[in-house]
Amino acid sequence: MTNQDRESTNLKTARIVGLLILTATVAYMIGSGFVDTILTAPDYLLHVHPDRIQLIIGVLIQFVGAAANVSIGVVLFPILKKYSQTVAIGYVATRIFDGAGLLIAGIGTLSLIVLSQEMIQAGTQGAASVLILSNLIVAGSSTTFLVTMMALGLGSLPLCYLLYRTRLIPRPMAALGFIGYVALLMGSAVELFGFNLNMMHFLPGGIFELILPLWLIVKGFSPSAIASQPTRTDATTREQMSLANV
Repeated sequence: MTNQDRESTNLKTARIVGLLILTATVAYMIGSGFVDTILTAPDYLLHVHPDRIQLIIGVLIQFVGAAANVSIGVVLFPILKKYSQTVAIGYVATRIFDGAGLLIAGIGTLSLIVLSQEMIQAGTQGAASVLILSNLIVAGSSTTFLVTMMALGLGSLPLCYLLYRTRLIPRPMAALGFIGYVALLMGSAVELFGFNLNMMHFLPGGIFELILPLWLIVKGFSPSAIASQPTRTDATTREQMSLANV
């Protein structure tokens, strides 16, 4: 394969990755908007079943975002493995874990529909036990989301380091991604202990995940980095030498 063919293939891959990142971000934001307007309302359990169509649509949109999350790692794998197979595998695993966490949280949210129906039918009788169970599910979904975000932050740090080292994207952008994922990891851990950061720890990573896909769609990966792309054998040897020097 010539350098020109390699650049063309990698540009297509970059654009696909960019579209997937935008899809994952937008889908989760829209889906969460549908869901949160119901679950953050006073006496939310009385509204879940009557508004179940909105809830189901919101969760399904979140599932689209979860599928896009997994696809990001899968599509990037062939490019990343030429530089580091360890980072490539780790990033795919991170995205799969991320998608699975969002899926589990969404299923928990959907289970509230049945509990809402039971509470409405039962009236005051048995309402307390149903409400306790519902609150546990909501709290469990929230915890699952935080753990998922911690895993995403931790698993994305090696990716940003690789992007910085190889110059596949501009180094300032890769550095912003590193800062963003550190903030996501630490902020999610803090919120796991009960401190509300009002989503501030999402800001640096959110900026990165907005700039990066736009850059990939318009510019793609750096042509000079693609032209000097090592073979799989060279990448494996280089990675082993790097690990030996640590």
